[in-house]
Amino acid sequence: MQEPNPPAAIYDDTAVRQFALMSVVWGVVGMLVGVIIATELTWPEFSLGIPWLSYGRLRPLHTNAVIFAFGGCALMATSFHVVQRTCQVRLFAPALASFVFWGWQAVIVAAAISLPLGYTTGKEYAELEWPIDILIAVVWVAYAVVFFGTIGIRKVRHIYVANWFYGAFIIAVALLHIVNSAEIPAGWMKSYSAYAGVQDAMVQWWYGHNAVGFFLTAGFLGMMYYYIPKQAGRPVYSYRLSIVHFWALIFTYMWAGPHHLHYTALPDWTQSLGMVFSLILLAPSWGGMINGVMTLSGAWYKLRTDPILRFLIVALSFYGMSTFEGPMMSIKTVNALSHYTDWTVGHVHSGALGWVGFITMGSLYYLIPRMYGRTAMFSAKAIEAHFWMATIGIVLYIAAMWIAGVMQGLMWRAINPDGTLTYTFVESVKATFPFYVVRLAGGLLYLAGMLVMAWNVWMTVISGRSAQASIPAVAIAHA
Repeated sequence: MQEPNPPAAIYDDTAVRQFALMSVVWGVVGMLVGVIIATELTWPEFSLGIPWLSYGRLRPLHTNAVIFAFGGCALMATSFHVVQRTCQVRLFAPALASFVFWGWQAVIVAAAISLPLGYTTGKEYAELEWPIDILIAVVWVAYAVVFFGTIGIRKVRHIYVANWFYGAFIIAVALLHIVNSAEIPAGWMKSYSAYAGVQDAMVQWWYGHNAVGFFLTAGFLGMMYYYIPKQAGRPVYSYRLSIVHFWALIFTYMWAGPHHLHYTALPDWTQSLGMVFSLILLAPSWGGMINGVMTLSGAWYKLRTDPILRFLIVALSFYGMSTFEGPMMSIKTVNALSHYTDWTVGHVHSGALGWVGFITMGSLYYLIPRMYGRTAMFSAKAIEAHFWMATIGIVLYIAAMWIAGVMQGLMWRAINPDGTLTYTFVESVKATFPFYVVRLAGGLLYLAGMLVMAWNVWMTVISGRSAQASIPAVAIAHA
């Protein structure tokens, strides 16, 4: 990606640094909780009977920590970094950006306290109760003001495609959060949804799948469109394809939510509509993946020596795999086998650990040293070790869940000639046990890789601060 010559003004990167570092911290925390609940699923007595350490309370803490703390901080860090560089201006309203940072950390801490205590709405990815929901809405509006304000004062006419994806993510998440979180308070930490029955389920999965589509896809595609060209030192393969990718993805994703409600009380035509749009979604998703991968045309040799680029490209591979698997699982006949099984868990984590995790790690490895006056991370060997630990961990995790899921689906559907079930549910649980052990091993490897990253980031920061003093401020700002 070729940017115009930077202006003499120094960029405001305080919020970028803060969000980038906290993304790493919350990544370790979220993945640690994930390992704990994977252990509880393998050996249920691991919770020691303590209510706030039970699986039912820690599982929403894990999802919120990984998606909104680790992923959210990474999105805010990179969006504030990218929008300044591509618009060639300082961040709009730096004081408001500081409020966004501290407000978002307050949301995360409130979630970390309230969820283990059992305060929950019971809605997937939207478990937080109404006072925290209000804080989220306020912080998100402030985030939108800073981001779009920076675009509004830009010094270049063109709006780079990464900002289109970040902008769509910000607008869509605001809409999703406000509509799905409409609720009637019944106490300080208790509320009832404004919707009821099947309408509540439909609104929830319109929100839930688009949290995947906009929070975990559109925002991270913004990262992809900036950091892959920068790390590869090459322009985006096809700018025209990136625009087609944007509009096709944004339009199609909104309609795919009903595929979470196959074989439920949701009207059959709505289920079918969700399935059709899920299948259509394959085209723009793969268009974006191909665009990112082909950006390396003429630079494939760099993958041999550049572990950061490897993170970014393998992330796209997982993105392509997950966006093929998702539409396939939305087909009703396939869903009849996969629904309620660990196949779904494997699918979710191939996207979360493979796509979201890897694109975030690669982007942060590019971003963090430049925020501290360095051209590279403290240890390239540590990045290499992290890459292989994370890759092997993912493969163990999703392979175990695929096998377990298909096995569960087949066992649950097996019937004897007289029409009775061949297997009891307990037999399927017992058969799944070895794969839960393998899943736990994969999760431990992935967490260990994240700890290696945290050490590398810490060493980069403390060595970078001393180096920063000898580098002109303008040079740092334009990195």
